[in-house]
Amino acid sequence: MASTTSNSGGRTLRVLLIPFFATSHIEPFTELAIRLAASRPNAVVRPTIAVTPANVSIVQSVLERRLHGHNPSTIKIVTYPFPMVEGLPKGVENLGKASTPADSLRINLAALSDALMRPAQETLIRALSPDAIFTDMHFIWTSDIAKELGVPCIAFNVMGAFPMLAVRHLIMDNVAVDGNDVATVPRFPVPHIRIPRTELPDILRSRNYDASNMVHSMQADCFGIAINTFSGLEQQYCEMYVREGYVKRAYFLGPLSLQLQPSQAAKGVADSRFIDWLDTKPNHSVVYLSFGTCAHISDAQLDELALGLEATRRSFMWVVRAAEKWAPPKGWEKRVEDRGLIIRVWAPQKAILAHSAVGAFVTQCGWNSVLEAVAAGVPMLTWPKVYEQFITERLITEVLGIGERLWPLGAGLRSENYRKHEVIPVDDVARALNTFMSPGGPGDMARNKVMDLASKSHAAMAEGGSSHRDLHRLVDDLMAARGAKGSRL
Repeated sequence: MASTTSNSGGRTLRVLLIPFFATSHIEPFTELAIRLAASRPNAVVRPTIAVTPANVSIVQSVLERRLHGHNPSTIKIVTYPFPMVEGLPKGVENLGKASTPADSLRINLAALSDALMRPAQETLIRALSPDAIFTDMHFIWTSDIAKELGVPCIAFNVMGAFPMLAVRHLIMDNVAVDGNDVATVPRFPVPHIRIPRTELPDILRSRNYDASNMVHSMQADCFGIAINTFSGLEQQYCEMYVREGYVKRAYFLGPLSLQLQPSQAAKGVADSRFIDWLDTKPNHSVVYLSFGTCAHISDAQLDELALGLEATRRSFMWVVRAAEKWAPPKGWEKRVEDRGLIIRVWAPQKAILAHSAVGAFVTQCGWNSVLEAVAAGVPMLTWPKVYEQFITERLITEVLGIGERLWPLGAGLRSENYRKHEVIPVDDVARALNTFMSPGGPGDMARNKVMDLASKSHAAMAEGGSSHRDLHRLVDDLMAARGAKGSRL
């Protein structure tokens, strides 16, 4: 995979991208590959995406949706074996396929394991000999391998600057909870971000910082960091990365999902069915609900959510995670069939959010979903589930004002552990949705703010926009590094 001369006479930059084992990571890595491949008219950047066999279809699906009618031959997919992990069913290589939290933990621990994961990845990297490597934060050994090969390593962060900096600062200052069992993020601009202990990521509750410290060390050692965000959304937090000396270089490239819109021909039958259903609804009348591919939710909570949606008498479209074996309450589907649609397959979320009928998005605050809602100008009701999502919620509700909590502060215990998360009752679900969706209510106020951010997100990705400029700066910097390496040979 060494650099070569292209047909146009220029030299080709061959880059290798290695995402973590979650759809929420693989998709933005694939989006980045598409952006890199299209960054120069003579296609001098040739990306290769490395995944385990069970994750190939995710990459292929993104490429098909994004590149229909275009030539995707410049983007290649290679595979390496997923290790044997005790207790993990064979073929389960993605958090979205994990049927239990224990299986999710096994995948996470395997990804961080030098003994289990590094050998296969290192063998692949050395065989391909790329000019640059884009690595997920889990694979902390990649920067060492890149250094041995004499090539740049870019840490690509699929989460926002705000939540990742908050976690970093809480770790760096070893922040303890106060008398109210709440931690305040240190050295952050106002408003002060306060997070109850139960909503902190497990690494902060346990104070086991070893893995996080290694990730931060890897990011500092890398050529630079790239983040799927844009300065208009998180400007003061983006600037902090370089100002505080956390990384050598920073590139803010998002929202990557805005790069290309799928053509009508690329839409499947299911796609059309969902959009056709939305076409029958008035503007801003539908509540769209989706909680990502990884979150585990108890059957009792899903029951309460279903009955709460019924009680609102509002139209809704609800994506239920495929791994959930939940069945709705008896008779519920019949009672809501004229105004509710349950989706148990892949949902075209960007197309759904972009539809004028959607008036609110109930989200777990996964970063990809947040960016898609912002780009579509849809206000959010937040219901975080795991890791940094409780922190991202504060960006949405307290900093940007583009959404509100589904469950008000103090209403009940929320936790990363879904078994400890108190069940949000029917009445609270219905009340939150009706209040947010009422004319002139908080949803309309949040919509005004998020529509402004939507315009900024499109401007950032357009020719000459901040993310467009950062992409070109990134490619130029990698080309210069490659040239400098060549001059030393």
